[in-house]
Amino acid sequence: MIVVGVDGSQPARAAVEWAVDDALRMREPLRIVHAVDRSPYQIAKFPAADWPDALVRAGEQILAEALAVARDRQPTVDVTTELGNGTAAVVLTGLDEQATEIVIGSRGHGGFAGALLGSVSDHVAGRARCPVVVVRGAPDQVRGQVVVGVDDTPEGEAALRHAFEQAAMRGATLRAVHAWQLPVHAFAPELAYDMDDVRTTQYQIIRSALERFEKEYPQVTVVEDVRSGHPVEALAEASAEADLVVVGSHGRGALGAVLLGSVSRGVLHHAHCPVAVVRTRPGNPPQPRT
Repeated sequence: MIVVGVDGSQPARAAVEWAVDDALRMREPLRIVHAVDRSPYQIAKFPAADWPDALVRAGEQILAEALAVARDRQPTVDVTTELGNGTAAVVLTGLDEQATEIVIGSRGHGGFAGALLGSVSDHVAGRARCPVVVVRGAPDQVRGQVVVGVDDTPEGEAALRHAFEQAAMRGATLRAVHAWQLPVHAFAPELAYDMDDVRTTQYQIIRSALERFEKEYPQVTVVEDVRSGHPVEALAEASAEADLVVVGSHGRGALGAVLLGSVSRGVLHHAHCPVAVVRTRPGNPPQPRT
């Protein structure tokens, strides 16, 4: 199933619309989740017995409105709702074992304003073991392109599979971006340095990473995009012409949000379109969907 978190905001509505569209493409049911966080009102010095009930009623209203949006947009998708108990980040990450992906909205606006990305987005993307899609605003148009960051790590392999699946389901072109920077010793004139060798190595990395998936997804048109520069800058620039950007996450352990990784975190904060953060589930190599 696909899980989408809602809080009654406009970004959450955009997340519902994105999630129900993806549920239709993936032939998955959709579960809309709202978290009721009672902790601010469970303080003995400031009793407010009727507030938790008010929170529940407000949560039920938020769920009902989100359900109406989903059913109006994609009537054939099986949609259910769930009222969780706890903080939004904890409730959503608690569903990661059951979920094919988790979708959440962000109040960030792209560019440097992307630094306003919410703590819930950071937390869920950093800790959930399933792919997490962060949606920023409603898309202005369908561009027919999925962008993926390519490297030679296990996390990169998981991101590639997800990106190929998304491109295949959408009938979209896949732009595979591999950005590289000069090694530090390249700036030391006394050391021998061959730029042609470096470029050749970078092309070999992206080519070997793509070959396996091109055989599995022959219907997907792939554009190889190898450039010199910072990966975050390259992916953020490519996101301006994309419907989705996919990045791998190297985050591990209880401090996953802290260990999300500079590239995945940077792309989340600066991309102009929805971002999928994909992590290999512990002990499980990436597998094709059936």
